[in-house]
Amino acid sequence: MIKFFLMVNKQGQTRLSRYYEHMEIRKRTMLEAEVIKNCLSRSKDQCSFIEYKDFKLVYRQYAALFVVVGINETENEMAVYELIHNFVEVLDKYFSRVDCSHNVSSDNEEWNLIPAAQECTVKFTSIVFI
Repeated sequence: MIKFFLMVNKQGQTRLSRYYEHMEIRKRTMLEAEVIKNCLSRSKDQCSFIEYKDFKLVYRQYAALFVVVGINETENEMAVYELIHNFVEVLDKYFSRVDCSHNVSSDNEEWNLIPAAQECTVKFTSIVFI
């Protein structure tokens, strides 16, 4: 089961966070700081799966953007790794020329992506991965 989904830039700033279990804001902030520190400190040669406390972290790096997913012990890491890639591909296809260095913020299900020359707001109702 997926516990959380994060998109973080190389400076360690969270650009998107989505939690699927209730967690207090203070605990979220501390968790994000520790998770980001663990992922950013790893080299590209190291494995993209990290055992962390009572769950696992699966992450991928795309240019200046890290996508990190927290999962429980029973979840398949490779399936989540592929899910991350599919998610990024969907964003790339939908927004065509999105640069990974731009901000992505979340307010419920509304995401604001700011491409190079223009600003657009998109309301997602659901995304289906095939």
